[in-house]
Amino acid sequence: MSAEATNPGAPIRRRGRPRIDLRRLGRVALLGPVSRDRLPDAIGHVAEAHRAHHPDADLSVLHRAYVLAESSHRGQMRKSGEPYITHPLAVTLILAELGAETTTLTASLLHDTVEDTEVTLDQVREQFGEEVCYLVDGVTKLEKVDYGAAAEPETFRKMLVATGDDVRVMSIKLADRLHNMRTLGVMRPEKQARIAKVTRDVLIPLAERLGVQALKTELEDLVFAILHPEEYAHTRAVIAAATGTSDPLTAIADNVASVLREADITAEVAIRPRHFVSVHRVRIKRGELRGSDFGRLLVLVGEDADCYAVLGELHTCFTPVISEFKDFIASPKFNLYQSLHTAVVGPDGEVAEVLIRTHRMHNVAEAGVIALGNPYAADGTASSAEPADGERADPTRPGWLSRLLQWQQSAPDPDTFWTTLRADLAQDREITVFRTDGGTLGLPAGASCVDAAYAQYGDAAHSCIGARVNGRLATLGTVLGDGDTVQPLLAEDAGSGPSPDWLDHARTPAARIAITGWLDAHPQDARSAAGTPLERTPPEGSRPGPQPDRSARPTRSGRTVSAVVERPDTTVRLAGCCTPVPPDAVTGFTVRGGAVTVHRLECPAVAEMEALGRMPVVVSWGDAAECRVTLVAESFGRPRLLADLTEAIAGADAAVISATVEPPSEQRVRHTYTLQLPDAAGLPALMRAMRDVPGVYDVTRAQHPAAAL
Repeated sequence: MSAEATNPGAPIRRRGRPRIDLRRLGRVALLGPVSRDRLPDAIGHVAEAHRAHHPDADLSVLHRAYVLAESSHRGQMRKSGEPYITHPLAVTLILAELGAETTTLTASLLHDTVEDTEVTLDQVREQFGEEVCYLVDGVTKLEKVDYGAAAEPETFRKMLVATGDDVRVMSIKLADRLHNMRTLGVMRPEKQARIAKVTRDVLIPLAERLGVQALKTELEDLVFAILHPEEYAHTRAVIAAATGTSDPLTAIADNVASVLREADITAEVAIRPRHFVSVHRVRIKRGELRGSDFGRLLVLVGEDADCYAVLGELHTCFTPVISEFKDFIASPKFNLYQSLHTAVVGPDGEVAEVLIRTHRMHNVAEAGVIALGNPYAADGTASSAEPADGERADPTRPGWLSRLLQWQQSAPDPDTFWTTLRADLAQDREITVFRTDGGTLGLPAGASCVDAAYAQYGDAAHSCIGARVNGRLATLGTVLGDGDTVQPLLAEDAGSGPSPDWLDHARTPAARIAITGWLDAHPQDARSAAGTPLERTPPEGSRPGPQPDRSARPTRSGRTVSAVVERPDTTVRLAGCCTPVPPDAVTGFTVRGGAVTVHRLECPAVAEMEALGRMPVVVSWGDAAECRVTLVAESFGRPRLLADLTEAIAGADAAVISATVEPPSEQRVRHTYTLQLPDAAGLPALMRAMRDVPGVYDVTRAQHPAAAL
């Protein structure tokens, strides 16, 4: 692939305020009119860009870092034939143009010294302080990991952890990848494709999550050129062909500027060109591009209130496209992005998309977390000491990153982590839902009540039986919308677990990993569908509270179903966590009050009890193969319900000893059956058959008052 194909170049621009351009750095601009082995003025480009954002910055530390980096890398060459120092300089200039603070730029200049030269971390710490040393070490650890296919999962687990400790580590890594992508043309096509795919799958989504749009858009164009050269060439030709034609956005921009002047609103109106991938997506979506599809209007104002004033004037003086309105100021995106989005119809019928934001919002939209400076020093200076416990809590860490750091610790293996990471990064939109206690939950778009339950309660959500959404009962599979209020409902029986069906509705890694872990630990319960079915939550009007116990009713004869202990007048209960039935191998443990709870030998609770020093009780099954059990069927009222339930029971060869039907309450009907089964092993199948009856949303063991513990 040609060098041109791997370096798309700057998008074709129209009039207006220029966006941050990260493509203008080349060897000539970097080195200036000096010899190849002497680069004393190269740092001047970085200093100029840095001073544009931080006029009072101390540049001496950058000069010292450059001297160390240049002397350390002297004699090293890149595959492109350039002196190696051009790479850390280019990476640092990228970050300087985005407004990174001095500590980040210092670490960027030194980011390859520990990896590729004889410079040590101790030297970096001694000359530049603990903060710079921490960042250099974080980037070095990422560089040491192979990017081969087999190593990718663990590579990005480490990358994620490093990002969570300090987002500046990932900022340097993203700028490093951008410069490498710019110069990728010197590599073999197959290596170009491999690096481009890794960039597409993980680094671009991470750049999006961190809000660094300036890096994300250029990386997208570079990846587009490598992985889809034909589509890229076509898009480039379409943009070039549109350059010489009349631009309808120009007339609309002039009209908008005039309207705002008359309204006495100080604003800057510019045309913001779309990058290559954006134009390609619009072309795929609409089939044929309009003249106004090659860019959007950008309106910059001074204060938040001015944004809404501009919006009011535009919607008053132009015909708005209401479906295109989005308010990301009142509800910022998960990556810190804030802006008002709208679209208006111009005088000639052309539709122009408009972005309205303050100058501060624009800087954050371009640079994301990089624009926030040093997150560990309120006064803008680098902190000098590492926390005593070695842990760092980044106050600028986005909520999605905190959640990823939590679930990556629970991922059982690198492959599971890799799969869930890619799935989570593929989510390009986040919603906010409210808890009934006043808190909020940030979830990916498409999340369900299952995700909300695990986000709020963790593993305790295994016993979730339903949810209320905006005050109304809903199924666990209900997809939540932005601004919904959700209240997961948990059963008192902590031994109950999720159904495999829950995985069909879980969108968050935390929920999927927790559900999968429970199902793997309880294979028999998973096969028996021990969890509450997603589409059978309680009807509207039912009250949350204590739910039917999933163990059989205890007796004072020493028997439950047909479990026997050698202790007269002892209450025996089957554990709800593993629901033992003959002929399972079982054991028991005495609980408070003298009752004995029976567990299957392979139940995790057995190991926990033994670890606590609890002595097991010998339990055996009685001689009778039959068992008697009381089941409660919760359902919506409908004709022939009783007949259909009776038919399902008869189909399982169970005899009805007694049956009661409570009077309907708000369309809810409860049937209680005492049944005699020829074989206890048929109980799970019987309960499944009853749950499958139309209108039935749950079938459980009867609940009885527990003995005092």
